[in-house]
Amino acid sequence: MDLKAKVRVIEDFPKEGISFKDITTLLKDKEAYHHTVDIMVDICNKIGTDVIVGPEARGFVLGAPVAYGLGTGFVLVRKPGKLPADTVSYEYELEYGTDILEIHKDAIQPGQRVVIVDDLLATGGTALAVAKLVEKLGGKVVGMVFAMELKFLNGRKTLEGYEVHSLIQFDN
Repeated sequence: MDLKAKVRVIEDFPKEGISFKDITTLLKDKEAYHHTVDIMVDICNKIGTDVIVGPEARGFVLGAPVAYGLGTGFVLVRKPGKLPADTVSYEYELEYGTDILEIHKDAIQPGQRVVIVDDLLATGGTALAVAKLVEKLGGKVVGMVFAMELKFLNGRKTLEGYEVHSLIQFDN
């Protein structure tokens, strides 16, 4: 199945000069969505993982069914103030400022093998922040799996040292 053809491209959104890759069209197509999750499950099976971690919000949409398919648990990573129990946080740089992500302190056990699942690899900043949170709790990030990758933003360079997989690549 050509998953790339299932992604809607919207020019000049959210501002002029941006070519936005909209995964919602892939997600609403039941065959494409199931195929995407199945491929991600296969990749994670080959890597070997104890738990899947996904950042909000589209990381939930892909990570939870991947965890289900693997028979593992799923851990949420959220923006500050969204998780109810004790958390650890990680502040990271954005193009124009900083952002913070949080994870429950008891979400990852020391030595657990973790795969991070998300919809998009762009600059790699969010994925790196999630990895740092996992590592702060003693987990081992054994892989990252993305539905889409914007290769021209060089996110893999940010994630050097991690095993990175993407199903769909865009060169521009």
